[in-house]
Amino acid sequence: MLRGTVTEFDEARGLGTVTALDGSPFLFHVIEIADGSRTIDVGQPVVFQPLPKFGTFQAGHVAKL
Repeated sequence: MLRGTVTEFDEARGLGTVTALDGSPFLFHVIEIADGSRTIDVGQPVVFQPLPKFGTFQAGHVAKL
């Protein structure tokens, strides 16, 4: 698991970006929010699992801290 911060989230599209502590961006889809909610605040600290998807790594299992 990596730590990071939600730096973008578009509730209408259900897509966002988590920026890891090392500055690496990871895209995520709303279904990856671990608590089952359909929204997450920009600036929210999170932990996440980098998952290989579509030829890159995306954030999976995004859990609020």
